[in-house]
Amino acid sequence: MTAIPIRGHWGIENSSHHIRDVTFAEDASTVHTDTAPRAMATLRNLAIGALKTIGANNNAKTTRAIRNEPERALRILGITHDPNSYGT
Repeated sequence: MTAIPIRGHWGIENSSHHIRDVTFAEDASTVHTDTAPRAMATLRNLAIGALKTIGANNNAKTTRAIRNEPERALRILGITHDPNSYGT
């Protein structure tokens, strides 16, 4: 009976790796020194989580759309440019 949970785990792991490698080219990254790889992994996690939150069905297509209109990324993260709002 343990084969099913293990199989489920690898399905999740493979899905996550596919998104990281194909959409974000993680395996091709040339960032290898100090804490930069960990920082990049954190940014990829943020991006993947944000895509899941907005219900993106096609991560690659959504990522390309955001790349072409970077201001969309700010709206997805809840960051807006409102000159009338002031910090407290």
